[in-house]
Amino acid sequence: MKYSIVFPGQGSQSLGMLSDLRSNFSVVNEIFQEASDAINADLWKIVNDDQELLSHTENTQPVMLAAGYATYKVLASEVNLTPISIAGHSLGEYTALVANEFISLEDCLNLVVIRAKSMLEAMDGIEGGMAAVIGLNAEDIQSVCTDLSTDKELIQAVNFNSEKQIVVAGHMNIIKDSVPSFKSKGAKLVKVLPVSIAAHTTLMNECSSVLDKLLINMNNINNNFLFPVIHNVDAKPKDTNSDIINALCKQVKSPVLWTKTIESIRGMSITKFIEIGPGNVLSGLNKRIASDISSVSISNYENINVASEMCLND
Repeated sequence: MKYSIVFPGQGSQSLGMLSDLRSNFSVVNEIFQEASDAINADLWKIVNDDQELLSHTENTQPVMLAAGYATYKVLASEVNLTPISIAGHSLGEYTALVANEFISLEDCLNLVVIRAKSMLEAMDGIEGGMAAVIGLNAEDIQSVCTDLSTDKELIQAVNFNSEKQIVVAGHMNIIKDSVPSFKSKGAKLVKVLPVSIAAHTTLMNECSSVLDKLLINMNNINNNFLFPVIHNVDAKPKDTNSDIINALCKQVKSPVLWTKTIESIRGMSITKFIEIGPGNVLSGLNKRIASDISSVSISNYENINVASEMCLND
């Protein structure tokens, strides 16, 4: 059976997520306990008790990694998983790399904690922001970004989620000023997001350097990973550890080419996707990217059987 697995990133989290999976599968508790021990934080408490804490990027990133991997282990306990490829949106790429056994959950959790802190440090003294631009093509969006950026402040297209859903990021002053410019070009909607980090922009250059030093010095990276990961930076798989490390380091300061990623997977004659992790954002994007794609999200218990059947049946 040909299918691909995709993992969501930051923005798919919600208070109380995975509660029904936790009630039905002990492996969810086991993974969350392992994750909490690894970084000395009560991740379940964050998930269940405090929306504000959950929304802080230094908490969101390890929580989403644990949640995505715990959900993956739930499905793996029900059916033998043999995807042709896997991918993850932004932070979800780290979950994909744990799932394919390139890196251990513990090592990856410590990595994303440092990634989150480095992203926050990169914004020290900078009021950053992000906005979703709906209904405008990439060429027009990039033209506006070029026109509005200056030597001191920038705006860049960072998430190419579908043909007509693209996220921009940069300095908040320009983000706010860009709204009428995008609308004048024909955008149906420009929504400023409740985010203060300009992720995937060149403001993250120093964060990229931090990740590079950490990954190069990791001793437990696996050479014999299970499935190819289609990477955000160029929508291509990588064959060597050094290429994977390079792709991860570039990712934090480069656009997420999600549309091209899904199109690359479709080029492998794959039209069935399983979204593993909280929410169903990626399943929704799949519908916008290609009409022949069939997706199921297993963020809840009722879809586990549907996903299992997708893995088993042509």
